[in-house]
Amino acid sequence: MKKWIVFGISLCTTLLLAGLAFIFFVVAPGLPTLEAVTDYRPKIPLRIYTADNALIGEFGEEHRDFVPIKQIPAVMKNALLSIEDARFYEHGGISFIGAGRAILADLRGGFHQGASTITMQVARNFFLTNEKSVERKMKEILLTYRIEDALTKDQILELYMNQIFLGKRSHGFSSAAKTYFGKSLDQLTLAEAAMLAGVPQNPVRHNPAVNFEKTKQRQLLVLKSMVRNGFITEAQMEAAAKEDIKVIKGQQFDAHADYVAEMVRQSIYAQYKEDTYTKGIRVYTTINKAEQDAAYEAVRRNIMAYDQRHGYDGPEAHIDLPADEDERDDAIDQILRKHPDNDKVLAAVVTQASGKIVKAELQSGDSIEITGEGLRFAATALTDKAKAGIKIRPGSVIRVMQDAKKRWAITQIPEVEGSYVALNADDGSFRAMVGGFDYNRKKFNHVTSAWRQPGSSIKPFIYSAALEKGFYPGTLINDVQLSETSDSNLRWDPRNDDGKYDGPITMRTALAQSKNVVSVRILKAIGVEQAKAWLPRFGFDKDKHQANLTMALGTGSVTPLQLASAYAVFANGGYSVNPWLISKVVDGKGVVLFENKPPAKAQEESRVIDARNAYITDQMLREVVRSGTGASATAKLGRRDLAGKTGTTSDAVDGWFAGYAGNVVAVAWMGYDDPKSLGGREFGSTLALPIWIDTMRVALAGKPETARAVPEGISNAEGDWMFNEFLNGAGVRTLDMGDAPAATAPATTTAQ
Repeated sequence: MKKWIVFGISLCTTLLLAGLAFIFFVVAPGLPTLEAVTDYRPKIPLRIYTADNALIGEFGEEHRDFVPIKQIPAVMKNALLSIEDARFYEHGGISFIGAGRAILADLRGGFHQGASTITMQVARNFFLTNEKSVERKMKEILLTYRIEDALTKDQILELYMNQIFLGKRSHGFSSAAKTYFGKSLDQLTLAEAAMLAGVPQNPVRHNPAVNFEKTKQRQLLVLKSMVRNGFITEAQMEAAAKEDIKVIKGQQFDAHADYVAEMVRQSIYAQYKEDTYTKGIRVYTTINKAEQDAAYEAVRRNIMAYDQRHGYDGPEAHIDLPADEDERDDAIDQILRKHPDNDKVLAAVVTQASGKIVKAELQSGDSIEITGEGLRFAATALTDKAKAGIKIRPGSVIRVMQDAKKRWAITQIPEVEGSYVALNADDGSFRAMVGGFDYNRKKFNHVTSAWRQPGSSIKPFIYSAALEKGFYPGTLINDVQLSETSDSNLRWDPRNDDGKYDGPITMRTALAQSKNVVSVRILKAIGVEQAKAWLPRFGFDKDKHQANLTMALGTGSVTPLQLASAYAVFANGGYSVNPWLISKVVDGKGVVLFENKPPAKAQEESRVIDARNAYITDQMLREVVRSGTGASATAKLGRRDLAGKTGTTSDAVDGWFAGYAGNVVAVAWMGYDDPKSLGGREFGSTLALPIWIDTMRVALAGKPETARAVPEGISNAEGDWMFNEFLNGAGVRTLDMGDAPAATAPATTTAQ
């Protein structure tokens, strides 16, 4: 018997010594250094902000913030400690009973990790793989002791609360609070903090956005543990358990500016490469949040309005609805995943359809009913005679929206595109930019990359060139039809878009009414080559404008951004501007890497046209919005300092409005990516001008009207402004007045 006791003691001693030898000679030498936790450098994504600090974009593999432990609210810390490690501030890093239980489970082949303290989880998350073995568990224990020896408890908890994965690409509780609730940590309620504290157990499957019910069950356990540990009362627990928690489904930003954010991302990546996404770089743009939101809504609203004017195209898809309720729900979920919601334009599957009522289910699982006015847009698709391709029936995938009174209506995602850009006319900084109807659908930025014909929006630049040749706003020009106008490259018959000709009219009136024939006569008089040479002063690409008379009607190519920069020259008194977007770049430690400070006033070396020319052209552009094709701007905005020009290309393929007030210059555009007519009754005034008006209403709110000082060297003589050197008959008083009047004929060229 004694022999067996001695043998047993010897065996245990041998195993213990072997274990210790294994730990110190095999496990310990392979342990990593603690630099990752003692010099913690979290991967913080690139974040992009407006000038007034609204978050508009975030780029990185991980959603993460770093919040010092002193700034983490007590309710969040208490909720976490209650459920994860109530004795965290008391133990030395290891819960021996729990750790022993876990090792025994591993030895039996169960490989269950359990009873991990917060320090052990830090060791695992920072240094170890997901391998489940005795050796890995020993490494975890050794690393835990080292971490406890190297850091304070607060430092360890700070690491954990900033590093832990919490689902939906969110790392750390601050990032998770924004991801799930759209809040900062200090805004969380007890109920929300308890819900987040329960996520670490299973962040992929049991987070609020993926499985709210499971997360809710876990939340209740957290609340009970908080009561048990004395952090809250029973009454507080009961109130928190009943709280209605709103979980947001997707990443939320403070403003709709996806195209802006992408422009910034490309610029920052070009300089910092992969560090762009991990070093916590913050970029502050020149964008104004209120104007940006107004532009986003205006572009979408007016594109939708255009689409509503041109008829319903039919459902996006059809499915056969199974009779079994569970199978039907699965089928609806599956098809709606292929047709994601588009902001407020939601996808729905029809479950019942008639001319009086349509019932449908949304991606959220909610059932809705559409009646009355909500059916009008798709009325033809609800008749018995509707063609199969457009007929709405059970199983149809349709689009719906709610109006201000929460009434549902059938709509559709439009094919047509639009854009808007606004600059500070004095320094070129961006104020707002919307590159298309929806960034997630089409990432192509129409503001910077869409080369389109400008139509009549090019005319002010031809008129500006004419001023240098002795023309003035009072010059009388014969508005009669030109037949077979020819030059060396072209035989062409330009017409006014409305087919009407007024005979002798002033240049001011001709621009206001967008008279095509008058513009062609002016261009012919000053010379095509001279006019083409004038365009680059405003930033236009000379090679993108043909050297013939069609240039007067905007048959060249411009981008909306280029057009906005060009109109800024008239707005600011004759100076060129270079558009810029980034005002400041700050690294993760708050060090300013770059700062762009615009000059206090325009520098004379940037002058591209005479102040006199800019002033007189401005006066003519003001007439456009007082009495001409842009008059609705003055009527709706009630200001007298507006200036601008409509533009409609041939066959109404593109609709434009470019204009300004004060120091805000903006351009709106609408058209199809695959160019085609927008409709015979559509013009720049019906397509783009409403976008401009809706956004400028916000941009100009509270700003006084501006009056321009009259520059030296011009006189208001002979009924209008002219350069002094052209007084006393030296300039051009009339043009083509000897041409015989022609009969009014239908229009063949449109450039309103």
